[in-house]
Amino acid sequence: MMNHFIVLAVLLPLRTCYTTHSQQESTVFPVTYLNVSKELAFQRLLVEWDVGKSAHDAELAMSFEIQVRRTGETTTVWTEFHNVTLDKSGDPLHWMWDSDLPLECMSHSVRIRTKAEASKIWSEWSPWKTVLGLDTLNDSGPQIFPNEKIVEEGSDITLCCIGRKGHVIEEFSLYPAPHVFNHTNSQIGLLTLKNVAHQAVPHITVYCRESCTEEECYDHAVLFVGKPPNTPNDFSCETQDMRTVTCTWSQGGDTYLYGNHSPKYTLSEEFSQNPIPCTVTCSEQCSCSWDIGQQRIYNITMTVENPLGKKTAMDVFDVTHRIYPAAPFQLWEECRDTEITLYWKYQNKGFELFCQTEVVQPDGKVELHNSSDSHLHYASITLSGLQPYTEYTARVHCAAAQHFWRWSEWSEAQTIRTMEATPSGKLDIWREITQVQGGRNVTLFWKQAPGFRANGGSISYEVTWEKEEGGSKLERMSFSSACNSTRISIDNHSYRVSIMAKNDVNYSLPSVLIIPRGTGTEEELSGSELQEEQINGTDDGIFISWEPRHMYDSYIIDWCNFPTLQPCDLQWKRFRPNTSSALINSGVRYNFHIYGSVGNRVSLLKKKTGYLRELPPLFDPKVEKVELTFNAVTLSWDSYPTNESQSGFVRGYHVYVSPIQEVCSLQGSKKHVLPDNSVLCKYTIENPEEKRYTVEHLLSNTKYKLAVKAYTGGGETPIVNFIYIDTPFNSNMLYLLVLLVIVPSLVAAICRWKLNWVKECCCPVIPSPNKSKVLSFKEFKNGSEKVLKISDCIPDMLAVDNKAETQELHPWSQLSSAPTEAKTDHNSSWIYPNENEERAFTHTPTHQTHTWFENFAYSSHFADESCPYQIPETLETGKPELSVVLYQPHYYFDIFNEDAASTPRETPGRKTSLRYISQTDVHCLGRRL
Repeated sequence: MMNHFIVLAVLLPLRTCYTTHSQQESTVFPVTYLNVSKELAFQRLLVEWDVGKSAHDAELAMSFEIQVRRTGETTTVWTEFHNVTLDKSGDPLHWMWDSDLPLECMSHSVRIRTKAEASKIWSEWSPWKTVLGLDTLNDSGPQIFPNEKIVEEGSDITLCCIGRKGHVIEEFSLYPAPHVFNHTNSQIGLLTLKNVAHQAVPHITVYCRESCTEEECYDHAVLFVGKPPNTPNDFSCETQDMRTVTCTWSQGGDTYLYGNHSPKYTLSEEFSQNPIPCTVTCSEQCSCSWDIGQQRIYNITMTVENPLGKKTAMDVFDVTHRIYPAAPFQLWEECRDTEITLYWKYQNKGFELFCQTEVVQPDGKVELHNSSDSHLHYASITLSGLQPYTEYTARVHCAAAQHFWRWSEWSEAQTIRTMEATPSGKLDIWREITQVQGGRNVTLFWKQAPGFRANGGSISYEVTWEKEEGGSKLERMSFSSACNSTRISIDNHSYRVSIMAKNDVNYSLPSVLIIPRGTGTEEELSGSELQEEQINGTDDGIFISWEPRHMYDSYIIDWCNFPTLQPCDLQWKRFRPNTSSALINSGVRYNFHIYGSVGNRVSLLKKKTGYLRELPPLFDPKVEKVELTFNAVTLSWDSYPTNESQSGFVRGYHVYVSPIQEVCSLQGSKKHVLPDNSVLCKYTIENPEEKRYTVEHLLSNTKYKLAVKAYTGGGETPIVNFIYIDTPFNSNMLYLLVLLVIVPSLVAAICRWKLNWVKECCCPVIPSPNKSKVLSFKEFKNGSEKVLKISDCIPDMLAVDNKAETQELHPWSQLSSAPTEAKTDHNSSWIYPNENEERAFTHTPTHQTHTWFENFAYSSHFADESCPYQIPETLETGKPELSVVLYQPHYYFDIFNEDAASTPRETPGRKTSLRYISQTDVHCLGRRL
């Protein structure tokens, strides 16, 4: 788009003021000239004004307030203060303002007022000076501004659509970016885009439509969103032949601008102030080449530019220090068994090269060999110390020898094979001896030892054997390279076996093994007394150790990779004489044999068995026998194997027990929680040969589930199957139930049936004298005291029972110490006394049987009633007269007065007061003496 300048010149009348300096500072200098134009390419207003010659002559420091307003807006869109010191040149003043809205969209007006910086008085505003927009001139249809715009990514932009006079903007939109639509009036529409981003489409299309449908009612414009170019950070220049210089650099990030808007590159030389005559080509990198002529030092500036900006990069260099040779070409070689001489050509025009050869070994190891020897048209290097009949890969690159800049590109790689040679080293051989009828079968094994090299393309093996004592024919067999074992049959003599490798050049050194004399296998002869040891594997392998002995020059360990198969894939490994341990890291379970070797003869030293990694047992013990009692169960699993058929060393067993519907808590067990949170009792047997176990402390008549699991160093398998048992009923509990329940119940029933009899025997009722009805009669009262005389008690009936059983029922009869009672007549009789019968008893001097009654309840010695059944000491056995005195009616005692009771009237031979025997209502029960 071409720049357009529209100039409006306004000439204002000049006012000449003649004042002093102080007056000039306070004098107002209005704007005398104002010019406003617009630069459409940059959407910029250019303002020019002046304040008159007098202000310039005074060289005043002036302040200017500038305001910008758009058509149709009542407020200013921009206000700025501009300070300047005037000079006597009288040149007008200038100011620029960049609009965020295209100046074509609407008219813009500017006005200015002035004042001296030292003054506080502003001049009057100048009249508004307007630059017209197209809104006042548009009659051809809607127009969008800017109509083609390159916008920097991340910036803001405002677009406008100007409609024709008398028409309204009905639609103003864009695709595919978001937007804000704002009508300033019916004729002008505005779109503001914030933080514009690059879209997947090449550009953004803007649409504008008036409120009509004709073709002239539409307009559209295109926006391109891009980025300014990046500064090249790898710009450098170099030469390959001292005739042409090539500069290279990377393009940097994508600017999203293509075609005419894509970045443009130019190179210039600062010393000569001339542009570089080269054509830039870009693919992965950009490059530009030109002839250097006689110039050796350059200062190159590279400029990259697009519509959004430009960047530069520089490189200063001496051409002789920037030599980048071309890659060597046409490689060829000369080979021997351990050497290769490699040749190549190169393009060196007037400068010396330093070359480097890369050799790749068969194992991938890389070696670098340097060389500087060169001829006129080619260079060479000799590589020594190589292996015979081995492929090597070689390639070469070079650099300037005097001023190293960087290596050239690699030449094409060359694959080279050295010549054949005699096999080096010996084969590693071993044997397995099996006794057969009439001799032995010997299986011979061989493999290439770490130090052995075939040194040839085709290799074969030759096996020879003969008796060690001599006198036998040398046996010989040949095998192809695919074979690594053979079987020979020999007798029981000692044999010398030799195995060699052969290629097209010669034989290797022989490997010799002595088969000793014997009648059985060597293991049976020398190892039958050896105890097999168990060893444990680790994550790294199985660790095996032995005690070294000075007489052996090496040690051998052999084992089978597949112990259960035939053939078992026998393996062996040799160790130096100062070695006492080894780590074997293959397989599952192995039986290891450790041999000592001296003079090609071997001796078995140890046997060991180990697992690389122990696993849980392959199967669970099968319980073959179950013995039940009411509180215990005995399990047996005698046939469970603990040998090499297992996937680990069986360390013991676990027995799990639990009631069917309860949590187990048996004595001597440990808790074991299953994944379903059920709890079992766990017993551990640590001896793998102990295959019987008794679980005790069970409950009778209860259902239990049991499981037996073997465990190894790898653990045990999950519990899946249980054995279910029912413990029998405990008959001892029935007997105990009878003793504890039935017998006491029977005794209680009998006691209840004979309750009165039991009470009379064990707890007789003792009558209280205070409750006697006798004492309620007046004739028994003596003043205020109650006195009962024996003569006043007339018994209705006397019962005399002389049986010994009756005495046993009365505790006082048993406690009596009278010897005469043992002689008492035990005849029972009932006595009904006559009322007229004299109740006084007289002393009978003759010896006869008497029956007497006594009640201890009223003894003065037992006033506290603490022991009502204690026999009083007042009765003395063997004195019959005592009984007569006891019942004489004139002896009495006061039952309510303790003093009276404690001092009764006494008769000779009586120790204490009289005791009342019995009284119920008015009846008295006594014994007849």
